Amino acid sequence: MSTASAPPAVQRGLGADAPKAGPLKALLDRRGLAKLLLLAVAAAVLVPLVHAAWPGAAWPSALTVDVSGPLGKTSDWIINNRDNHWLFVYFLGHLSNAVVISVRAVYLLLLALGWTGVTAGVTLIAWRVAGWRIAATALVSLLVSGALGMWVPTMQTLALMVVAVAASVVVGALLGLAAGLSERLFRILRPVLDTMQVLPAFAYLLPVVLIFGIGVPAALLATVIYAAPPMARLTALGLRGADPGVLEAVSSLGATGRQRLLTARLPLARKELLLGVNQTIMMALSMVVIASMIGAAGLGDRVYQALASVDVGAALSAAIPIVLLAIVMDRTTAAAGARIGATGNTATAGPAWLRGWQVWTGVAALTALLTLAGRLTGSAVWPGAWFVDIAHPVNDFKEWMVDHLYSGVPVIGGTADWAAHFTNWVLNPLRDGLTALPWYGTLLIVAALAWVIGTWRTALTAVLAMAAIGVLGVWKPSMNTLSQVLAALAVTLVLGFGTGILAAGSKRFEAILRPVLDVMQTMPQFVYLIPVVALFAVGRAPAAAAAVVYALPAVIRITTQGLRQVDPAAMESARSLGATRWQMLRQVQLPLARPALLLAVNQGVVLVLAVVIIGGLVGGGALGYDVVTGLATGDLALGLVAGVAIVCLGLMLDRVTQPTERRTTGKGA
Repeated sequence: MSTASAPPAVQRGLGADAPKAGPLKALLDRRGLAKLLLLAVAAAVLVPLVHAAWPGAAWPSALTVDVSGPLGKTSDWIINNRDNHWLFVYFLGHLSNAVVISVRAVYLLLLALGWTGVTAGVTLIAWRVAGWRIAATALVSLLVSGALGMWVPTMQTLALMVVAVAASVVVGALLGLAAGLSERLFRILRPVLDTMQVLPAFAYLLPVVLIFGIGVPAALLATVIYAAPPMARLTALGLRGADPGVLEAVSSLGATGRQRLLTARLPLARKELLLGVNQTIMMALSMVVIASMIGAAGLGDRVYQALASVDVGAALSAAIPIVLLAIVMDRTTAAAGARIGATGNTATAGPAWLRGWQVWTGVAALTALLTLAGRLTGSAVWPGAWFVDIAHPVNDFKEWMVDHLYSGVPVIGGTADWAAHFTNWVLNPLRDGLTALPWYGTLLIVAALAWVIGTWRTALTAVLAMAAIGVLGVWKPSMNTLSQVLAALAVTLVLGFGTGILAAGSKRFEAILRPVLDVMQTMPQFVYLIPVVALFAVGRAPAAAAAVVYALPAVIRITTQGLRQVDPAAMESARSLGATRWQMLRQVQLPLARPALLLAVNQGVVLVLAVVIIGGLVGGGALGYDVVTGLATGDLALGLVAGVAIVCLGLMLDRVTQPTERRTTGKGA
């Protein structure tokens, strides 16, 4: 086969004159050079004027706005009026009571079912919806949770999750319905959803606690704020992506708008809706430990209390059930979504007796029978004789790791040496360079990067996001945080892309890697902070290490999936032209998987930023420490301003790493 007869994708990849793909091409082409030249001219004119008016590298105090006063007055007003104002007494008070009653009712129902009834019910539902393999996983997960002595905390967490997920799904579906049916509302809600998802949970825990106080209502509301956006986004995506031909056919039959929604739009969006439920469940579970800090009982509280006493074994005993719950819920909803996509309904494929209301009646009857059997044996909760203690072996293993890996390792050095080298050779120079760089120089660099790979709107958004940080008066700590994020992101992308490439080339390696990634992605960040701190000591290095561990699974998964979905015809054509495996990877797979790789970068940015707050607890300092301190001291201004600054950093990094398509094909940006 000649190169001319190969598909266009292969010609672009293997041709001698193949253009360079990605941001480098944008930088080197005529349009990119013109943008840089224009920015250089503007800088030559404006920089001397700006430097004359506001000399120095730090953001000038004359351009800052003090928001501590208004935020302090808002906090005082909430505290003074929480017990007598009509908004709290007649609306928020009733909402709080409804939350408490709902969670309590679900918890009492789970206790009434007993461990036999809950285990049977969850296993049978998983079998009915997702098949026997997922049912077996659910059975083992519940048995392990009981054996670890965490049955009652697991039921407390499950009760909170049931109500939180239900509320998140309802709120998200309503917002998504509005955004999916109205272009104007979609544009209005998009930045709101972005803020809800990127704003660190610690930043809005304080206003939630101010309004509702410490307890279940505040924990549930914080969970809903964090977990509802995926449901809203996917609902809007499903409604907006409905087949126009089907909608036109329904309209031609005289259907009203409501009938079109119920008979066409929603059925066509079934898969997206169930995926939204899946993502909402996972996001809600990720809030379990954080919610425990403001009064939510259950597994998260056990993890938090264990870590407060530096008992990593007890923390792991409570964290394992969280991971198992997440895996069961993820696999069940994902399998249900796959079946909907394949069959168009939720019915289980197979004989007729497996479908319809009869099987659900059987599930309910068998659950009731096993509940009664458990009650007759006198064990409503997990029998105390069946506990397995893993705390002591885990703590012993942690101590062994510290004794043998912390220092004194021949040739390669210990983890303490690695942390010191990473801090001295990477974090410190990066922080010092960003801090010493004049603020207007930082804005110019951000503008250049964002404009070269995007449009002038992209550049303006990135520059305004950075300027907002300066206006809020947190420029220096933001540069410190940015240095940590960039360093952690670089390590994450190097490890993530490399591991993802290996997993894409070997199904066996991917199968071995998948459970490891599941654990890394669902394990609460607080749990691995103790071994990380034990191995790397307190400082910015363990904060970066925690961010890498948390963000790495998503980058690996997206990279693997993107490389696996490259057009097989392009791969076969490259192979027939005699391309080596390295040539196919470098010149065909990576260029064609560029959208997935950019998405991996985006998710890496978001997830690394999500651990900035956790890093503040282990010596990361900067914005993360400010948010945590604001929550601990009740300082609304300190915590909220730092949280908004983190959002602005995330917005800027998104704009400078995600190329933006031009809306027109003509000249100009």
